[in-house]
Amino acid sequence: MTNKRISRSLIVMVFGTFFGILCSTLMNVGLPQLMTAFHVSEAQVQWVTNGYMLVNALMIPVSAYLIKRFLFRHLYILATAIFLAGTLLGALCNQFILVIIARMIQAIGAGMMMPLVNVLAIRYAKPAKKGAIMGIIGLAFNFSPIIGPTVSGIILDYLSWRYLFIIIVPFIVITLVASIIILPRIPHNESPHFDSRGFVLVSIGLWCILMGLSNISTAHFLSWQVGGLLLIGLIFSLIFVKSQLGHTDPLINLQVFSHAQFVTATLVNMLIVATMYGNTILLPLLVQTIQHQSALVSGLVILPGALLTGTLSRLSGRLYDRISVRRLVAIGLTIDCAGTLLQALIGTNSSPIVLALFQAVRQLGLVTMLIPLQTHALGLLPYEIVPDGVATFNTIRQVAASFGTAIIIAVVALVNRSFPGNGHLGIEAGFLVCLFLLILAILTAHKLQSQFNPKSKTA
Repeated sequence: MTNKRISRSLIVMVFGTFFGILCSTLMNVGLPQLMTAFHVSEAQVQWVTNGYMLVNALMIPVSAYLIKRFLFRHLYILATAIFLAGTLLGALCNQFILVIIARMIQAIGAGMMMPLVNVLAIRYAKPAKKGAIMGIIGLAFNFSPIIGPTVSGIILDYLSWRYLFIIIVPFIVITLVASIIILPRIPHNESPHFDSRGFVLVSIGLWCILMGLSNISTAHFLSWQVGGLLLIGLIFSLIFVKSQLGHTDPLINLQVFSHAQFVTATLVNMLIVATMYGNTILLPLLVQTIQHQSALVSGLVILPGALLTGTLSRLSGRLYDRISVRRLVAIGLTIDCAGTLLQALIGTNSSPIVLALFQAVRQLGLVTMLIPLQTHALGLLPYEIVPDGVATFNTIRQVAASFGTAIIIAVVALVNRSFPGNGHLGIEAGFLVCLFLLILAILTAHKLQSQFNPKSKTA
């Protein structure tokens, strides 16, 4: 394909994927409205978010098979159509269970979109331009989940929760039409076998672990709701890993983990993403439940950092082409830790303006390293396993987002239960958990190689 054709295709796909990932956090601020509208509990309403994240994570490894089996163009059009169907159902439904189903249908489409964008960029972009192109993709992958609470805060201050679905519809229709007109036919000659057994195993494993983590705040750790589910999830996950090792067409090609730099970059990204998504819930909780501000104010607190992310995403991709990933990540983590520490020690007793400033500091650190980490992890893999690397990287990203959020919110709830009447302590504890995860990321990032040595491609 020509560079012009790649650029046009990426514009269309990044545009659509932006809204797919936006929906991962768009409903966070709207959960209280859903509880009131459908008379459901906090535990029930969380499935609007958890269900989305879980299905989204499960669809990503499936995409590795789909990319090998079907035409690239047909897959993205199908993913966009599925996402549109889920969005329309959410806008029209009048029962809470249908809201959850609508969100899961959305997640199926979004989970297919994300890997397709990465594969196109990594496979067909010129090596010298990969960093810059991945910076563009960063607008969809890193800016959209951060801006989600701001968008929903503005909408919910004037309109009902239904408009969190309605507002997305015209943009997805545009994406669908543009995809049909612009996306190229990329030939392939693979006919892989789908690992249905592996899919069932990993689905049960991830679902049980996520449910167990979500129940930490309401049940004892040794209870069936927490310890039992975590144990079952771990067992099924281990069986899944064992099954993949001996499979000729695995759901997730574990060969990608034989590449040391892929493993290191993925682990660092996992820890960072857990704190990023955790923050999108911590800040609305602080602003709305502790400071008793409106949903609009809650969204505006996140806005400056989100705008910073969108503005600098392309720049961070270009920096990867000029500065070593190890240095970029070190700078980003230092800034991120400083912002998180300020949030924990000062932010919970500060005005929304101060909170917005601290969040902007955090986002400055995040945007410095997220795109370079992704490019570093995927750009060094052999051509033939790039789809597997994309699927694995993004699956771990989404799992880290859901599990990290569950752990952070569980800590908040546990502290609040231990110290009733002082909600600030729970939020402070949540920020400190984020700081702890970032310190782990710093320790892990020391293994990143400044200059990639082909001889050390494998661990």
